[in-house]
Amino acid sequence: MANKEAAVAELAEKFRDSNAVLLTEYRGLTVAQLKQLRKSISDDATYAVVKNTLTKIAANEAGITSFDDQLAGPSAMAFVHGDTVTVAKALRDFAKANPQLVVKGGYFDGAPLDAAEVTKLADLESREVLLAKLAGAFKASLFGAAYMFNAPLAQAVRTVDALRAKQESEAA
Repeated sequence: MANKEAAVAELAEKFRDSNAVLLTEYRGLTVAQLKQLRKSISDDATYAVVKNTLTKIAANEAGITSFDDQLAGPSAMAFVHGDTVTVAKALRDFAKANPQLVVKGGYFDGAPLDAAEVTKLADLESREVLLAKLAGAFKASLFGAAYMFNAPLAQAVRTVDALRAKQESEAA
């Protein structure tokens, strides 16, 4: 009994400490495939095979009830501590290559996600790509602003130069 309570406490802590949690069913995957999946997401998440009853209790203790109806069959959770989009992409890509892996749902930013929403999350660009695009937009805006500030000055220089040339030609 104490062992189960410790497992529930540990799982509840994982739920509380995670940026997101993604629920999968892994029926039919080999140990080698699970190891490969764990390795592919290890930078941003831990992937753990879980007992449904204990997980339901732990999730409820952490204030998450959205998994109550989904915890059936062989379940595993990706507890995300890094970039959620990267983990969702990795799970989606792994599931394409290994159809036995089924993404059933998730919990992200205080809200439950169904499988379709996890797929939409996977379709987003990674944080690094979005930041790079934002930096590019800022850079383009700065170049535009610099051009706008320099254009009147350049125009004034050309006008003064034309007036000087005109005066020189009239004086000659």
